[in-house]
Amino acid sequence: MALSRYNGMQEGMPNSFSSMLDRFFNESVNTRNFSDFTPHVDACETEKGFELELALPGVKAEDISIDFQEGKLTITGERKLEKKEDGRRYHMLETQYGSFSRTFYLPDKVNPDKITANFQDGVLLVSVPKDEHKTMKRQINISSDSGNSSKIKEVERKATATSDNGNTEKGKSKTA
Repeated sequence: MALSRYNGMQEGMPNSFSSMLDRFFNESVNTRNFSDFTPHVDACETEKGFELELALPGVKAEDISIDFQEGKLTITGERKLEKKEDGRRYHMLETQYGSFSRTFYLPDKVNPDKITANFQDGVLLVSVPKDEHKTMKRQINISSDSGNSSKIKEVERKATATSDNGNTEKGKSKTA
C-alpha cells in the first residue's frame, strides 16, 4: 500500500477549480442519455412568411415527418446510431442520437396549403407562407346612420314604384 499525503479533500476530488469544471462537463457529457435528440432550429419571419431551418446532420429525408394541424407545425424524426462492431471501443460519444419532435405554434395568418419543405446537406428548410388575403391591407368605408337610412328609403321608394307600376299595368290588362 502506498502512502499519500492527506490534503483535507475527499479522494478523487480535483486539485483545482478548473480541473473540477473539466471533470464536471466531461462526465455530464459522456453520461448523457442518448434516447432523445433535439435538433437546433433557426426561425425567422419574412415579409411573405415564416422560415424554419433545422440542423439534422446524419438524418435521412425518409426519417422525417412534417404535420400541420390546428395552427401547430410538428416536425418529428429519428437520427439512428449505426454501431460498427469492427474492433472499435468508443471513449467519447458526443453526437446526439434518437427520436426527436419539435412543435411550432404559428399565427392564423399562414396558408397551410402552401407549406413547403426542402432537405439538403443535413439542413431542413420549411417555408410557411402567409395568406395574402389575411395579411392584405384593406380600406373600409364608414357610413353614418343618417346617410344610410336615406339611401335605404330611396331604394324602398323605387322598389315600391316599380311594383305599383307592374300591378297597375297587370290590372289594366286583366280588365281590357
